[in-house]
This record gives sequence, C-alpha cells and structure tokens, in this order.
Amino acid sequence: MSSRGANASSGMGVAEHSKSTYLELQRKKAFRYLIFKIDENKREVVVEKTGAPSESYDDFTESLPEADCRYAVYDFDFMTSENCQKSKIFFIAWSPSVSRIHSKMLYATSKDRFRRELKGIHYELQATELTEMDLEVIRERAR
Repeated sequence: MSSRGANASSGMGVAEHSKSTYLELQRKKAFRYLIFKIDENKREVVVEKTGAPSESYDDFTESLPEADCRYAVYDFDFMTSENCQKSKIFFIAWSPSVSRIHSKMLYATSKDRFRRELKGIHYELQATELTEMDLEVIRERAR
C-alpha cells in the first residue's frame, strides 16, 4: 500500500516500502545508502537501490545516474575529535545539470513531501554535480 493522491504542489506519493527501507537504514543500520527514484506510472517514490553496510562512499556516488535526478540517503559514520563513533544521516537531492527539464521539475516539486516522510535526517544537500557532495563536504557538515 502507498500514500498516493499527489498533485503539482505536493508531488508524488511515497511507497510504504520506501519508508520501511529507510527505517531499516536508520534503526538497524541494514544499509549504508538508499537511492530512490520517482516511478511516474505508479506516481510514487520507490527504492531503486540499496547499498550494503560495507559499501563505500565511492560505491554510493557511482550508483547515482549521470544524467537523471534521484533522491538519496547516506548514513555517514565518523569519529569525533573526542574519539567517539558517530553517525549522521544525509538526504541528498541529486539533480545533474544535464538531466531533462521534466525530471528536474518532477523531483523538485516532490522533494519536500518525500523528505517529510523520512524522520531523523540530520542534513540535507542539493547537488547538481559530484563535487557538491564529495566526501569532504559530507565530513564538514557532519562535524
């Protein structure tokens, strides 16, 4: 079952599987990252790919399409200056400059509704190229 009934101002609905998969990342650390896409036929945001906890940030960025928009969630683990293990969850709106105008508009109008469904996000990034979300950017935001 899904939350449907989207319009231009609210964007697409959110598949229940998308929400439950996010909760598995957040609560159980079952995944390192999630990539979501908009299924225009179902009119909802669905999980496109999950990354195993052992996967790297490079694995994550290589999973993003070069010429199409996506939403992504990345669970960033790091050590603080006090030598404490911490984790921060990032929401990334990936919108490459070479993607179609229709795709950019669709993802832009659906982002806020989808983002509100994901409780516990620490930081949000908008990126049109990989340099805007490289590992150093993530590290700086997390500290």
